[in-house]
Amino acid sequence: MSQEVILKVESLQVQYGERIVLQDVSFDVYRKEIFLIIGGSGCGKTTLLKSICGLLKPTIGNVFIQGQNITSMDEEELQKIQQNIGIAFQSSGLINSITVGENVALPLREYGLVDSEIIDEIVRIKLSLVGLAGVENRMPEELSGGMKKRAGLARALALDPPLVFFDEPSAGLDPIIACELDELIMNLRKILGITFIIVSHELESIKKIADRVLMLDEGHAIFCGSMEEVKYTSIDKVKQFFERRPNEQRYSFAYH
Repeated sequence: MSQEVILKVESLQVQYGERIVLQDVSFDVYRKEIFLIIGGSGCGKTTLLKSICGLLKPTIGNVFIQGQNITSMDEEELQKIQQNIGIAFQSSGLINSITVGENVALPLREYGLVDSEIIDEIVRIKLSLVGLAGVENRMPEELSGGMKKRAGLARALALDPPLVFFDEPSAGLDPIIACELDELIMNLRKILGITFIIVSHELESIKKIADRVLMLDEGHAIFCGSMEEVKYTSIDKVKQFFERRPNEQRYSFAYH
């Protein structure tokens, strides 16, 4: 893993009206690492992901992608940066009215970066990369949940981005399919040198693929470190998460 910073977040705050969702969140992500954003439900994981990939403008703070501050950019400038990142959504984000191949081709057509004659070949290559060779003419509704996640990832890879954001890749998948997706993520990092920033609450996946984790709690970043550092942390909420311990106050029952 390189120590070159590909993404830097400084003092990020996001609020909706009066409600502060994220407050004073800062961290770096290194090139070619698999970086996991973790935490309990409603802690701000997906909001953070949207903020750092440019889908949501933070209230306060800065986000730098490959040294460029995306929070100060206008829409046209941001669009150029977003050509160099891939985003795979929790629900796959596939458009049901067009084929899988046409879905994967969308970024290529949108940015007009390649000759239309070779788009089909690029689509075949990207689908093969994620283990979906030959499905380009199928409709999204014909795919299983795991296949949809892979197709969404293939679309995120369409423009050969060095940085890919993935929201809850294992959500809703059975353990075997989730494990296969974990292996795919690690292989893509190894083969293509991709940096992954992933939101997840799936403990087994986190332990398997994470180089480092950032843990959020009530909108604050309470821990950032390697899985080895997780073992020795004194932060109780981090230990509670990885040990799968319930909140004793929430589930305290009196027996008579």
